[in-house]
Amino acid sequence: MNSSIRLKQTIIIGAILLLVAFLFTRDIKGLVKPTEENGKMPAAGQIAQQGVPSTSGLTIEQTSTAAKNVINQSLAKDITNLENSYKGAKGDEKVEFAQQLAQKWDDVEQITPSALYLEVVAEAKPSTASWLASGNKFLKAFESTQDSLAQPALLQKANVSFKKALELDKENIDAKTGLGVTIVNGLGAPMQGIAMLLEVVAKEPKNVKANMNLGLFSIKSGQFDKAIPRFNTVIAIAPTPEAYFYLATALENLDKNKEAVEAYLKSKKLAANPTLSSFIDKKVAELKNKN
Repeated sequence: MNSSIRLKQTIIIGAILLLVAFLFTRDIKGLVKPTEENGKMPAAGQIAQQGVPSTSGLTIEQTSTAAKNVINQSLAKDITNLENSYKGAKGDEKVEFAQQLAQKWDDVEQITPSALYLEVVAEAKPSTASWLASGNKFLKAFESTQDSLAQPALLQKANVSFKKALELDKENIDAKTGLGVTIVNGLGAPMQGIAMLLEVVAKEPKNVKANMNLGLFSIKSGQFDKAIPRFNTVIAIAPTPEAYFYLATALENLDKNKEAVEAYLKSKKLAANPTLSSFIDKKVAELKNKN
């Protein structure tokens, strides 16, 4: 292997490692805004090295107050009234209010307070379904937030919720998938999470979440050829702009520029996002100039 080829591979891997800082906890909108603020998230494995993250700062009161500052004030007032009823309730009535608040926060796309109320429901009435609901919402909050301080705590809460779901149903595929995703993202040895996700796809070859995360890990490790079939599986079932974007990234790094352009353009069409469109237009022009 000559020096120019080695240099090219080093540059590719370096660029991909920077990209992966976003891949594990960002949607496409985060990927195409490479600001210093967006780049301050912990890398995969960093959370585990720091020990179990504290969740003490992630309280309903704090997240509720912050979320009310970014929603319609009329809706915020309705939620405050419901929260006051929740605080004064007991037993099943309190659980019912928590369920209503989880839905109210979800309706206004404030995922973290929604997840915290679902956790309250799961603790009061533990079941596989309630812990899965809590875990999935915490995982969604982790993937959506750009708050690098909240990310470890959200991931830890998702991890705990999925573990409790598995304690109640040791063969539950959704719980295994969620737990595997949290481990791959830093709560344990990555290969432990990969093994869990591989076990999931062995039983459910078309599992979207497992294939998506296996594809992302393949990109992180520079195994672009292994990433492609994972994303193609996802696209065949749920063709999202994210799946096409990551597929294009893998293709580009294998010098399959024509296929990469096609995938980038499909991502652009599905997302219909001005920021992403601008990013992809530049990327497509760059790739076409290489041909």
